[in-house]
Formats: sequence, C-alpha cells, structure tokens
Amino acid sequence: MTELVATTPGLFPLPDWAKSDLSDLKGHQKEDLVDGDEADAVRDAYATARGEVVDAQTAAGLDRVVEGQLRWDDMLAHPLTVHDSVETRGIVRYYDNNNFYREPVVQDDLDFSGDVAGELDALADLTDDPTQAVLPGPYSLADLATNEHYEGSREFLHAIAEFLAGEADAFPAVETLYLLEPSLVENPPADDVADDLADAVTTVADAVDAEVVVQPYWGALDEKTHAHLLDADVDAIGYDFVANHEENLYNINEYGTTSDVSLGLVDGQNTLVEDPEVVRERVDWVHEQAVSADFDTTYVTTNTELFYLPYRKYEAKLTALADAVARPEVEA
Repeated sequence: MTELVATTPGLFPLPDWAKSDLSDLKGHQKEDLVDGDEADAVRDAYATARGEVVDAQTAAGLDRVVEGQLRWDDMLAHPLTVHDSVETRGIVRYYDNNNFYREPVVQDDLDFSGDVAGELDALADLTDDPTQAVLPGPYSLADLATNEHYEGSREFLHAIAEFLAGEADAFPAVETLYLLEPSLVENPPADDVADDLADAVTTVADAVDAEVVVQPYWGALDEKTHAHLLDADVDAIGYDFVANHEENLYNINEYGTTSDVSLGLVDGQNTLVEDPEVVRERVDWVHEQAVSADFDTTYVTTNTELFYLPYRKYEAKLTALADAVARPEVEA
C-alpha cells in the first residue's frame, strides 16, 4: 500500500499582522519590498512570521514542514531577484493572474548566493519535524527571467540549473525538495530547449540527498513535455488534479510516471475549504483510476502555492490536507 505524505508547495501568505507591520516598516506596500536588504525590524518581523507558519504546519499535522518563503515577494523569481548578477526592472504579471513580480534580468555569471539555504537554516532551528525545501524548477525560473548574458536559450537553461544546484548543495538536511514548474504547463519548452529539460532538472535533483518532486501546475503537461520530464532522475512528478484531472490521468495511464507521485488535490487559490473526507476520496480515486501505476509514496498537496489565500483559509487548507491523509482508506 502506498505511503501517504501530507505536504504543500510552500509560498505561504503572511500573517495579517505581518502584512501591516512590514508595510509600515518599509513605507510602502509589500509587493514593492526590496528583498535582501531588510532592516533589523523587518528581519525580526519575517522571523516571527516564519515561526507562526511553522507552528501552523505542526499544529495541522503535516508530514513535511516548509519554511514558508514569506520573503519571496517576487514569488518563484525570488532566487534571481536577490542575486548580485541580476538587475530587477519593471513589474511583470505572474502568469495569468492578478499577482506581479519584478522582472529579473541576468547580466553576469550566476554564482553562489546562499539566500535559500539561509532560510532553511532558520527553519531547522524551529522544528524537529521532517522538513521540505522549495525551489523554482530550472525551466520555470529561466522562463520568468530575461537573459542578457548567456549565449542562448539552451545555455541559459543550463546556467539556471547549475545555479539552483549550487544553492541546493548548501541546504541543511531535508527530507524532500519540491521543484515548482508551472511554466512547463503555461509555456511548454520549445524544440530548442525541450531535449535539455531532463538534464536541467536532474542537475538540480542530484545536488541534494533528499526525495525530489517536480510539481507542474495550472493544468496538464502536453504529451511531449511529459515524456521529456519522465527522463529526469527524480523521485516523483506532480499532477494538478484541480485544474485538469482528465488529461493528467491520461498522461499517467498512457505514458506511465514515476514510482512516487505528487497529487495536487486541494485548491491553492480558492477560499472554499475542502472537506478532508472529500480530499481522501480524491486520493483513492486517483489510485483506482491510475490502472498502470502502483505508487510507493503519494504526496498529497495543494495544486498551487498558497500565497493567494487569506491567512485563516491557508491554515484551514493545511488541516484539510493533514486530516485527509490521516483518514482510513475509503472502500470502493
């Protein structure tokens, strides 16, 4: 029988008090904060908020605890927007929604930063529970950025992968690494980089001694992209069953998948909180319908990041995930 693991893809909303305090401390709205150069008071506010989101995950009973990525005002672009070799320019729409990030323009070699490792060190000081790191996948980070330094698209993708691998190599011990890859759905790789996708993902995965999950979302991968991703040396591929259950199930049954799987079954953007029993029924439905798969581990998660939600709804979603995994198997 598959092991069920309740987790999230991270990027949590700030507690309400932190939104207000950080806005006051910076003198403008959170969306315009400049990462990496916070005053002591700002760092203290983030540290307190980090403690709250860690406590919320522990109280809910999640099997993996993430740092929360509360400083990631530029969302998945964050590891680049705080890098010395990157110039941040105008505001860009974050995929097709009402969130925005500052455009990261790479202008020099992407050497080691250590920003995310520092966050994970802080997480390790707060909990003894199994922890999970979160990074943008190499393709999505390259897609969100502008290249003004490397020779072409293929070279840029590999440079991003090497950069992320260097960051991941500095992580403290974690149980799991989630690589978030919404661009694989939203803007699938063109022919000039598609053949390099598996190598780029594997480069990052090989840098950690942890279970590695690649989580696309906002739909289903096209068949070609799914096939390329299956060539990557990772433990699990994720599927967004909230946005598109039919095509994701087709990909699994038609082409196979990894021995472990990550199922996005709770809506990370909708404030309606799912009943844990319904979530568990969805887990069991996928297992029943995935006729060619026998998963060793099933990660049960939201389909997207959670920063879209009001803080109390975010907490309720954590509890729904944990309670769903804790329930006994639903009989067919």
